[in-house]
Amino acid sequence: MVNIILPVDFGDKTEQLVEGAVQFAKQVNGKIFLIHVAPSDIGFAIGDMGFQYFPEVEENEIREELVQLNKIEQKILAHDIDCEHMLKQGIAKDIILEYTQEKNADFIVMGSHGRSEIYDVFIGSLTKGITKNSPVPVVVLPIHENSN
Repeated sequence: MVNIILPVDFGDKTEQLVEGAVQFAKQVNGKIFLIHVAPSDIGFAIGDMGFQYFPEVEENEIREELVQLNKIEQKILAHDIDCEHMLKQGIAKDIILEYTQEKNADFIVMGSHGRSEIYDVFIGSLTKGITKNSPVPVVVLPIHENSN
């Protein structure tokens, strides 16, 4: 069986990305390892008193993200594709690459939003960072507006 890492961010194109990953998994007899990386600073806010940490905000956000991951996992399983999920906090690129090695992955499937090079220079691109540093092939699916 081929192990496929599928990072998701719950953006408006996540469903399209998942559909593409399911099709790829069917073609290669793959198992999908779904991962979402939450930022480390989820419970932090800045106000009049400086930085403050609100653990209940972080707990609620993590709980909601786990619910979303479970829903995506169920959709994948409904297509008769093996799937398991993981939620971690930290730097997305590093965690995804660590998870790739941990799961002995054969591929990483990611989406390309089709943004401009200028956007990448100022904001950065997770897909670009993963592609540059991945020890395994990265399958990049077009999930921008023109790819319906």
